[in-house]
Amino acid sequence: MSDLTRFHGVLPAFYACYDEKGNISPERVRALTRYLVDAGVKGTYVCGSSGECIYQSKEERKLVLENVMAEAKGRLTVIAHVACNNTADSMELAAHAESLGVDAIASIPPIYFHLPEYGIAKYWNDISSAAPHTDFIIYNIPQLAGVALSVDLFKEMRKNPRVIGVKNSSMPVQDIQMFKDAGGENSIVFNGPDEQFISGRMMGAQGAIGGTFAVMPKLFLAANEAFCGGDFAKAQKIQYDIDRIIYAMCACKGNLYAVMKEILRKNNHLDIGSVRAPLTPLCEGDMPQVERCAKMICDAMKKYC
Repeated sequence: MSDLTRFHGVLPAFYACYDEKGNISPERVRALTRYLVDAGVKGTYVCGSSGECIYQSKEERKLVLENVMAEAKGRLTVIAHVACNNTADSMELAAHAESLGVDAIASIPPIYFHLPEYGIAKYWNDISSAAPHTDFIIYNIPQLAGVALSVDLFKEMRKNPRVIGVKNSSMPVQDIQMFKDAGGENSIVFNGPDEQFISGRMMGAQGAIGGTFAVMPKLFLAANEAFCGGDFAKAQKIQYDIDRIIYAMCACKGNLYAVMKEILRKNNHLDIGSVRAPLTPLCEGDMPQVERCAKMICDAMKKYC
């Protein structure tokens, strides 16, 4: 049986790191990796939605993962999202991830065409076959993928011994319980929506992977510590402040990831570039709100960290 404790806790989704020309910057990938190590988080989820994978080539995604692994050096649990819009490319990324020694690979279902569940299962099992010694995590994000993971499909996938659980980014928190029941004891469910981090943990998620974790990792670590210590009132207060920050960041016209990258630049002196088109960069009118969000994070950290 796989040791699932290495997946427990707070695992920020890794942001795309670009240079001034919009190309992947290995140096900035390494800098963000060091920042996460120093923050004390459990691990990171690489080349997922927050990593803008849908707008990157296979070669770029390989470059990102190679530099994360070279810098992490066993100090972070690394999950590599390897899904592409065709099976062959996904299998190539899975094999590459296994060659680097990642802790797990992950995949959304095929997008655009709505495949039957047996077709989705074959896609995932084919990907897993390219990394036969690596754990596999299903990424359930129906609001973006257009396909929701059903309990029956999850049970079918659990016949593959490498399939250990679900990164659940669907909004109904009760989905966590359904997947925990379906997966059994030797499985793991990650909470996905950051706004329900504590409610997801309360529902039984052993770990959490989130797109806003990296811009305020200490707050999520403080919320998790309060939860694990049984101080649910404090955990709720931190969650409320986290949510207010998320709502404020989403009030900008620029893409949320562009907002968070600018906050990292202001609060942490960490420059990882902007976002890749067609994602929208910050506009000049966003800057007062970005400044407000950066201050909200600093103020919350003074309260809880």
